[in-house]
Amino acid sequence: MNSPQTSWLRTALCGCGLLVAACGLAGCQGMYGGQTLPSPWYIGDDIQYFAPGPEFKLSREAAAMKAYQAELEAQQRAR
Repeated sequence: MNSPQTSWLRTALCGCGLLVAACGLAGCQGMYGGQTLPSPWYIGDDIQYFAPGPEFKLSREAAAMKAYQAELEAQQRAR
């Protein structure tokens, strides 16, 4: 016959075993600045590569403004 103490001990050990299994399956993740780091699959993730671009992001707009300014100066010289 099982005593109430043995039944309680068996229940507690099963509960602890399930808790350890759940922690092992969940991985080591933490929430930092809105990101979940690290993922258990971080080694298999695709690498994100962003090609280097110009430091000044508005280079076309700046070139257009220079051309417009040069055109205005040429018009003023023509008068």
